[in-house]
Amino acid sequence: MKKLFFLLICSILVFAACQRNPLKVDLSNTHINFKFQEFGNDLFAIRNNINEQLPVLVQKSPAILPLFSTEVITIGLPEDSGFADILGTFINDSLMLQVKSNVDKKIDRKQIKNQLTDAFRYFTYYFPDKVIPEVFTCISGFNQSIIMTDSLLGIGLDKYLGSDCDYYSRLGIPRYQQQNMHPAKIVPDAMYAWCMSEFPFEGYGSQLIDKMIYEGKLLYLLDATLPNTPDSLKIGFSQKQLDFCIDRENAMWTYLAEYKMLFSNERMDIKRYTDDSPYTSSFTADSPGRTGNWLGWQIVKAYMKKNPSITIPELMQEKDCQKILNYSAYQP
Repeated sequence: MKKLFFLLICSILVFAACQRNPLKVDLSNTHINFKFQEFGNDLFAIRNNINEQLPVLVQKSPAILPLFSTEVITIGLPEDSGFADILGTFINDSLMLQVKSNVDKKIDRKQIKNQLTDAFRYFTYYFPDKVIPEVFTCISGFNQSIIMTDSLLGIGLDKYLGSDCDYYSRLGIPRYQQQNMHPAKIVPDAMYAWCMSEFPFEGYGSQLIDKMIYEGKLLYLLDATLPNTPDSLKIGFSQKQLDFCIDRENAMWTYLAEYKMLFSNERMDIKRYTDDSPYTSSFTADSPGRTGNWLGWQIVKAYMKKNPSITIPELMQEKDCQKILNYSAYQP
């Protein structure tokens, strides 16, 4: 009886180990120096005394201000003649002041900071030697959602005011893009962009399957760095669109295989299944765009589940997507 009881306990422990989520890791010994600046607030705070306060802002944000002024609102550098006057026009514009007021009401910057702090702690856990960017928030004049250099990550908060925000329709932004312009998408978008910059699409093959699995790897990194975030937010699908993919996974995969799409290197084939769009034209109008990315995500999940000894850094280093497909034993 003692032997039987011992075997039963061992079986339970083994089963529990198999069921444990490998992405639930202990961060107690993972610490980061995370810098987060509410640059937009600092910028609009000087609007009534710009000539005196601009040098203070330059000193406080020596890298952020030039990036913002040249790459986001494209008015030149702080040292350029007439810069203060042009900047003053932007931060005193009645529409920008209205947008700033809406951002202040709808977006919790402290929550963004806390969520990004946790996400970058996970990122550091897996990649301790990689840079953690300084993050800043801003009002971009509807120009950019995410702004990046090798050490800075900016977030244009005015691109996340809600899918029902009338600014976006007036700007002619398509409805399928407005769907993801809401506050809950800020952190997933920021992490996806940073992961893509750290692991660019270089050295991969030129076939559809390569792009699918590459995108799947980025989404798997979001699984790792945002473990409590719903899949719908990570990939930017509505629940209905996500349900479509889950219900039609086998049919979509079968279609790509039967029509020999997986190994196509035709540019338009690759764009059809991996670029953002209202829906995937090969499937029904109920499908989302980027169905290929979602399938690539499922392949990567299967690969990591089938090969538990492979670490996330090893996954990101592996660029042989045919190997990943084969070793995933993916079968919807």
